[in-house]
Amino acid sequence: MTKTTIDIQAFINEHPFTRYQWMILALCFITVAMDGFDTAIIGFIASDLVQEWGVEKSALGPVMSAALVGLAVGALTAGPLADRIGRKKVLIMSIVVFGGFSLLTAFATSLNQLTLLRFLTGLGLGAAMPNAATLMSEYAPERRRALLVNLMFVGFPMGSSLGGFLSAWMIPHYGWQSVLVLGGVMPLLLAVALIFLLPESARYLVVKQQPAQRIAAILKRIAPLPEAVEFELREAGQVKEKSAIGVIFSPRYAVGTVMLCLTYFMGLLIFYLLTSWLPLLIRETGASMSQASIITALFPLGGGIGVLILGALMDKINPNKVVAVGWLLTGVFVCLVGFSTSSLVLMGVMVFIAGSIMNGAQSSMPALAAGFYPTQGRATGVAWMLGIGRFGGILGAFSGAFLMQAQLSFETIFTLLAIPAFLSAFALLIKYRVSKSVPATTDEARSLQKA
Repeated sequence: MTKTTIDIQAFINEHPFTRYQWMILALCFITVAMDGFDTAIIGFIASDLVQEWGVEKSALGPVMSAALVGLAVGALTAGPLADRIGRKKVLIMSIVVFGGFSLLTAFATSLNQLTLLRFLTGLGLGAAMPNAATLMSEYAPERRRALLVNLMFVGFPMGSSLGGFLSAWMIPHYGWQSVLVLGGVMPLLLAVALIFLLPESARYLVVKQQPAQRIAAILKRIAPLPEAVEFELREAGQVKEKSAIGVIFSPRYAVGTVMLCLTYFMGLLIFYLLTSWLPLLIRETGASMSQASIITALFPLGGGIGVLILGALMDKINPNKVVAVGWLLTGVFVCLVGFSTSSLVLMGVMVFIAGSIMNGAQSSMPALAAGFYPTQGRATGVAWMLGIGRFGGILGAFSGAFLMQAQLSFETIFTLLAIPAFLSAFALLIKYRVSKSVPATTDEARSLQKA
């Protein structure tokens, strides 16, 4: 019997987006929402924790940064692991880790315990997001890949917001520990659901030369298949490297990898600096605490809009140019925030626009990275970008204190904050130019994986 050969990506591209793929998207969305909930959780319980334990607010600094360090380490280790043993396994393990340690955090009795448990929770949180992005991108048709991956990332701010609303209700009734218990139990239940419902990436299975029957069992859920079938994966960008880290730092991808990491680093530097210090900076202009809080809340509010607009544009126009323009406009509007002190309404509008564009650009980065790397190194490429970027978040959270101490004017601070955004735009244009100019070798152009 003659076997029919099917190219995985061509198969996904040719068929409508099915209920099965919507289920994969929904599961990845919920994973990212749980990630957002557990990442933000410490901020919601901080004030009650300070009151109950009788500690200074500054004593929570190590607790806050421990999770960020954990996020970075988790992302850097999980990517290569996912390219070696599979996206599904690492994703489930990461959810069990952050769910389990979040649950244990509810029983912490000292700041040292809390710091250690937040670091361990961070390991799982850092590992989950890049794998969810990688898996989703590998089940998305190319014509809608960026939009679908970005749609998944809308789950993060929604999860964070849900955490805020639930905390406001639960803490007065059940104490701050109840929020951590919920933040632990929900991911553990999700992990059980993923074991039964989430498929492994079909592209990954071809690269690892798994049996055709196993791949067929998954793809039959998308569209009917012939009886006798074999699968292949045609990718122009495959390279002859043994390790996934070797792939992302090979001559073909090295410059792009550095530029993606630099962009994400700069983005998180701005984001964490503004989310941590914006209320205090606005207070310096003479605004009340409630006015400063409302204006700060406008910063992430339009993120979902920005994410979906940029995702839709990335599928129609060169994605590097779309995200680069996003960062350029972020720089312009961040700068304009500094020159809007004459009116709090004007400042609020500028903060909202800057936040919408910036969150859109930042959340589009995993989709951009996923589209850049071949299957053999995709999880590593996305994860390393997110992991190294986290150090930008740590720097941003700490650097606000130095800006405040330097006693710079409001205008000067926001002008300086625009520079990382402009550097991000420049870095993506370099990535675009270099990746366009690297010719594929004959071997690369013909490289083919079969299963």
